[in-house]
Amino acid sequence: MSPVPQRADVVIVGGAVMGSAVASFLARDPDFWGTVMVIERDPTYATASTTLSVASVRQQFSTPVNIQMSQFAVQVLKHPELWFPLLDPVPEFDFVEGGYLFLASAGGGGILWANHAVQREENVPVVILSPDELSHRFPWLATEDLAGGSLGTSGEGWFDATAMMQAFQNSARASGVKYLTGEVTGILSFGGRVDAVMLSDGRLIECGTLVNAAGPRAGAVARFAGVELPVVPRKRMVYSFSCKKDIPDAPLVIDPSGVYFRPDAPNYIGGYSPRDGEPDPDTLDLTVDLAPWEDRVWPTMAHRVPDFEAVKMRRAWAGHYEVNTVDHNAIIGPHPEVRNLLFANGFSGHGLQQAPAVGRGLAELIIHGAYRTIDLTPLGYERIARGQPLRELNVV
Repeated sequence: MSPVPQRADVVIVGGAVMGSAVASFLARDPDFWGTVMVIERDPTYATASTTLSVASVRQQFSTPVNIQMSQFAVQVLKHPELWFPLLDPVPEFDFVEGGYLFLASAGGGGILWANHAVQREENVPVVILSPDELSHRFPWLATEDLAGGSLGTSGEGWFDATAMMQAFQNSARASGVKYLTGEVTGILSFGGRVDAVMLSDGRLIECGTLVNAAGPRAGAVARFAGVELPVVPRKRMVYSFSCKKDIPDAPLVIDPSGVYFRPDAPNYIGGYSPRDGEPDPDTLDLTVDLAPWEDRVWPTMAHRVPDFEAVKMRRAWAGHYEVNTVDHNAIIGPHPEVRNLLFANGFSGHGLQQAPAVGRGLAELIIHGAYRTIDLTPLGYERIARGQPLRELNVV
């Protein structure tokens, strides 16, 4: 006998920070009278992109909509009492406003200034520093081969990713959201609409709206509905290391090569994302690889910060970027033909910081039929279908 189907007005695939942000904003809205169910394949979240991320937030993007989403994240981080009114005690995110410092070589100065103009239009507190100004402000930094740097002076830094995820999960549960452990292995649809999702154990969950928040598995979930989503899982290594000397007032520094590091008291963490043309295979594997540390990350950091010649790697881990291969920007909102299938995918490394805005935006879309705060339509699937990418230039 087939199992009796369960039903929810909104079913969300993926219960980490993105899916739970959607669930929380949706269920807390007084205009929403439906039911919400979150389906999560691994309730330990041991391999979730959220828990394995570098857990940082920045406003220094090249596209206005990305800037606006991160600005909202900063509001949530600084004033959790406003956004989690059902939780007692109020969540603490340990937000450290250490800033981001994007460094540019001689050939990258034009992009730095172009991005700066976009950021200033969006009221981002950011300054351009010359090599001499960089040396004065950060005397531990080697600047001889730099054209300058862009420094965020407030509203950028790092925080507790797990605390944010748990805050949205607890808020969602307190608002009546049901969490179900299971792996989606099929989607039933008819007449351009999703009717139900099928789980690996045979359970069937009927839905009015389906939200794909499946992180690195988002492309596979979309294919169950007969939809091609250009989102693939890519492995990113993070290396934790100590240094004999203190590097005072260090922000999150992004070298022109793409290598980055930031404080993670009492140590530091660093890594890099492959550039265009470098090997970057699609994979769900999270096996730790130490070769990039020896071959690229440490040598680059030691060149940029001479004191990093004497460091000791403490540990390393791998997490996933869910990369939008078209333009490295998120895909948010409905599919143009399967209208009750909504995407929250392809954030290419900045999903954690954009989760609050995406959660609020998709809740607005589901309840009111339109975005009411930040207009997320530039990130809709339509641009993918039209072949008109919206490229994000500041990818870390």
